Amino acid sequence: MIGFLVRRILGAALVVGGVVILVFMLIHFTPGDPVQVMLGESATPADQAALRHALGLDRPLPVQLVAYFDNLAHLRLGTSLYSQQPIATILARRIPATAELAGAAALVAVLLAFPLGVIAAVHKDTGWDYGSMGFALLGVSIPNFWMGPLLILCFSVWLGWFPVSGREGFASLVLPAVTLGTAMAAILSRMVRSSLLEVLGEDYVRTARAKGLSERRVILHHGLRNALLPVITMLGLQLGTLLGGAVITELVFSWPGVGQLLIDAIHRRDYPVVQACVLLISVTYVVVNMLTDFVYAWVDPRVRAAGRGA
Repeated sequence: MIGFLVRRILGAALVVGGVVILVFMLIHFTPGDPVQVMLGESATPADQAALRHALGLDRPLPVQLVAYFDNLAHLRLGTSLYSQQPIATILARRIPATAELAGAAALVAVLLAFPLGVIAAVHKDTGWDYGSMGFALLGVSIPNFWMGPLLILCFSVWLGWFPVSGREGFASLVLPAVTLGTAMAAILSRMVRSSLLEVLGEDYVRTARAKGLSERRVILHHGLRNALLPVITMLGLQLGTLLGGAVITELVFSWPGVGQLLIDAIHRRDYPVVQACVLLISVTYVVVNMLTDFVYAWVDPRVRAAGRGA
């Protein structure tokens, strides 16, 4: 098991390092000059050169990359080129909003996916099945940048039930969470259905029915519990992708999270902030996947046995 943990940690470190290098190079090759954005087009070449030197942007890219990795090794994320504030402070103000949105979206997804998936599996090839899977297909097909404005138009503009944008209490969280959670719920419900259908055909399920157990106990205790393994894997992957979807959702609803910060930093050519946001998203994704592996091993004893053998 220790060898398994070491391999996962080393693999995660390599992935994060590769992401940092790739984003660093792509950002610096993107057209646009942050110095011109900060000083404006009327600034003199001398002022631009002085600011570029002060920010270290006149150094060769390999030197800047080495300096960036050295700062990361000392847990220094640097300073924003735009606001001149420590990036760690900026992220500390934005992370709670993104975490709140991601948690609410995951809750919406689970509350929708499991009932729909179980109903579709139990009532296979009936109207319940077709209706549940139709919802799943609809949820996957509608992108966030279309679902968000549609919900705003219906529930904010026409009905006036929820705020249009911003983060002002529970009411302002509902529409962004539904927008972000429905796509995840669609994928999870299909996984719950297929996994549960496979389990319901096993011998131990037929044995449980033969013992006279109620259908509800057979489905929930013997069926759904053993069908959770692939669902847990999919749930972990989808939790990681929530941050990617949150970028679009936060932009649509003006949600003051990391996604909105990332978009603003890209527009301003604020390289350190963009790198920090992408680093945060990638590290979160990798950590969530690692935790998924640990939960998978906790649920399935065969995984723990394989880990001990490794």
